[in-house]
Amino acid sequence: MPHTPETPEVSVLLVDDQDLVRSGLRRILRRKDGFVIVAECSDGDEVPAAVAEHRPDMVVMDLRMRRVDGIEATRRLGGAPPVLALTTFNEDELLSEALRAGAAGFVLKDSSAEELIRAVRAVAKGDSYLDPAVTARVLTTYRKAAPGPRGTAIGELTTRELDVLTLIGRGHSNAEIADQLCISGVTVKSHIGRIFGKLDLRDRAAAIVYAYDNGIVVPR
Repeated sequence: MPHTPETPEVSVLLVDDQDLVRSGLRRILRRKDGFVIVAECSDGDEVPAAVAEHRPDMVVMDLRMRRVDGIEATRRLGGAPPVLALTTFNEDELLSEALRAGAAGFVLKDSSAEELIRAVRAVAKGDSYLDPAVTARVLTTYRKAAPGPRGTAIGELTTRELDVLTLIGRGHSNAEIADQLCISGVTVKSHIGRIFGKLDLRDRAAAIVYAYDNGIVVPR
């Protein structure tokens, strides 16, 4: 779908130390309307300067790089702009570290072009995106390293807030939550803000972990 003033282009910074990987990502994103690659980096140490200069809406970042890896680069950004981490199937520990460092989500390098586009769009909108192929394993690793609070504040949530948290835990975007609950996107954002405040959660990734920890969502 062509971008319009109502659906502006998403500006993306690509970060990977392999030229071939960056080239592949570039081709995928350029084939779709609504994306513009504003800059590319081959190592994590280049990322803060590139972000300051080009002000991308989001960063697509490899986790393994030679000098400064994607985890440290993500940590240095402090959540702005949001980071979508790229990884391979067997790097659960790296992915859990990336979530702790502030990554908004992750996608496997061998995912389909459609999966990558979904992930980029979700993160650019402020949602999280956890690749379903490895989510359960990564959340298990995440919880072992940084167990979340257990249940003490769940009683403070309203029924509607609990509904929203359940859908966040299942990986739904704000738009999907709004559609399922028949409420507006603005109302969804308002509920999420209150949920984060009541449960002392930093971001959607932490909310997903909380939902799993407390049995609100059960791994399938």
